[in-house]
Formats: sequence, C-alpha cells, structure tokens
Amino acid sequence: MPRGPRLDAPGVLHHVMARGIEKTLIFRTAEDRGDFLRRLVSQVEPTGVQVLAWALLPNHLHLLLRTGHRPLATLMRRLLTGYASAFNRRHRRRGHLFQNRYRSIVIEEETYLLELTRYIHLNPLRAGLVRDLAALDRYAWAGHSALLGHVARPWQAVEPILGQFAERQRVAQRRYRAFVAAGVAHGRRPELQGGGLRRSAGGWRGLTVLRRGRERWAFDERVLGSGAFVAQLLREAERTTPLPARATAWRALPWITERLAEALQVSVGELIRGGRRRPITHARAAVAAIAVTRLGLPASGVATALGVTSMAVLRSLDRGLTALRQHRIDPDQLTKEALGKVY
Repeated sequence: MPRGPRLDAPGVLHHVMARGIEKTLIFRTAEDRGDFLRRLVSQVEPTGVQVLAWALLPNHLHLLLRTGHRPLATLMRRLLTGYASAFNRRHRRRGHLFQNRYRSIVIEEETYLLELTRYIHLNPLRAGLVRDLAALDRYAWAGHSALLGHVARPWQAVEPILGQFAERQRVAQRRYRAFVAAGVAHGRRPELQGGGLRRSAGGWRGLTVLRRGRERWAFDERVLGSGAFVAQLLREAERTTPLPARATAWRALPWITERLAEALQVSVGELIRGGRRRPITHARAAVAAIAVTRLGLPASGVATALGVTSMAVLRSLDRGLTALRQHRIDPDQLTKEALGKVY
C-alpha cells in the first residue's frame, strides 16, 4: 500500500522514529551521539521546533517534537542527511545509513503526551544501556536527565512536561520521576509504537469490537489518537493555508500584540520590556506562539521585539497556546484579522 503524505502543521505534536538500515548501528560512539545532538540543536531556532522528549539508541532513535513555523520535513531532512554524511566520513563507510524514510506519527496531546514521554525516556533502560532507573536519571543520551535537571539541555522544552505535574519545579520533578518509575513494569508498550485506530482502540480485538457496531470510526496510520481527533486533524490539514509573506507578518505583529495585551489585561509596555509578572509572561507567550506558529516569524526576531531571548520564546510556545485556549482566543482567527488589517 502506498504511503500517504505526512500530516503536519504549526504546533502539531509528532513522535518521530528512525532506524539504521538492516539494523545498522547509527550511533557507535559518544562522538556520534554528540554530533547528532549538535545538529538537532542547530535546527531548534531556524525551524521553531520544540524538543520535548528524546532517546538515542545504538540502532534507532526517538524524538517527541512539536513543529514550529517550518515543516517537520525540513528539520528531518537537514538533520538526517547531514548526520548520515558525517557518520559515513567518520567511519569510512558508504551508502544509506537510515532504513527508508523516518516515521512520524501525529499525537493526540491530551491523551498521549505524558505516556509517550515516559515510553521514550525508558528506552535506554529497556535496551540494557543503563542498569537501573538511578543510572537513567543521569544518562546523557536521553531527555529524562534534563527533565530532572541533572544534565543541562537548555534547548529541551521541559516546561510542557513538568508543568503537567506541578507549578513548582522541584515538586514537578519529583512527581515526574515517580511517574517514570511506575512505568518500568509496563514493558515495551507496543500500543505506543505506531498510529492508527488499532493503537488507540486497544489492539486488534478492540478494533474488531468497534467494527461490529454501527458507528463510523475514523482512523489513520499516521495518527495516534481517537477517531474524533483523527477526523479533526484531517479537516485542519485540508484547510491549511500558506504562511504570510515575512514583511506582512512583521506588520501584523504589533496589532496582535496590542489585542492580546488588551485581552489578557496587561500593558503593551510591560509585555515588550521583559516584565516577569505571571500575567505578563502568559501574554508574552501567547504573542510568541502566534508570531512563530501562525505568522512564521523567526524566534530570534520575535525575541528582540518582546525583550527576551530566543530560547525563552521557543520554550514559551506551549504555554502561549495554553493561555490562548484558556482565554478562548482562536489563534487562527486572530491571525486572519491581523493580516486583514495590514494587507
């Protein structure tokens, strides 16, 4: 069966997997792993991607990514092609390194964000690369250690994960660690390793039961989520519009900033001068989320406009989208109105 086109849009959560061809090792040394991470980090700002979870295994890798203003395909093409070429030069080999094209599965966030984070971060333990959970806590080649604060990874988006457990970081880290520990006994979790209705319905037996009913169930092998989520995602994919021209997007940003400052009851002056009060940081995050994911503006330029750093912008995208939902503000509609004002 031919493979369908990838599903993608700004702000979409993806579980990405890539394997070595014919079980070839894609990471032989620490130098290999370090090179891969450097290449991944180099794409964070240009593409606006958020890296929420990751693990590098000898012959495959897992990434949990939220796309920004550049498509996932752009990031992965640069990342895998550049890494494979460098790997071949280092190890004096030729030919393809990765098996076929990478797999990317769109994730229903509310249901699977934490489960997939735990699944991905437990991979080194399941593979025998570390002896126990205490060793995994400080393991350098998975995102678990960064979430616990043991290995510095300023490019990794830890807030969207830790924020699910508590507002205070230390409390959140303790609860996250307990959550991961509880997952050790769950095994390999095949239901989290692919998309489609079979996964979200509880296996083939669950799917058979559903098919005997009268309901129509939407499913897609590119998606891990409920039928309703699949249907909504496909509708959104069909109506995806191209990003506005860069100059037009910049003209729209001040209008959006003013409207969000008014809606979230803060002043524009506080918002763009780096104020740290919580209402201000939430409003700034909402502006950043629209600027990066809807207008396609680079994080470095948005950071300058808002008086913060590029990394602060990238790490605030999830919080900004949450703030918009909480205030019942449709980012697409607001962007449309802004562009209508400046055209």
